[in-house]
Amino acid sequence: MTDYVKIFEGNFIIVQLIKTRLEDIGINPVIKDENESGRLSGFAGARLPEIFVHESEVDKALPIIESINNETEA
Repeated sequence: MTDYVKIFEGNFIIVQLIKTRLEDIGINPVIKDENESGRLSGFAGARLPEIFVHESEVDKALPIIESINNETEA
């Protein structure tokens, strides 16, 4: 994943919202959720899910993150 950049880390609901909005504009994000992986293998974890996008899509993705951050702060 060397060509991918982490653009967000946060709660599952916000991650899903960002994922949907990114997909709406043609970006296919990679979600890394170690909690889910740990749960499925019988281990508990306290990490937040992360969103990664290809480095060529960062400029298009960041305004989505900013917009959602503004919505959730209101």
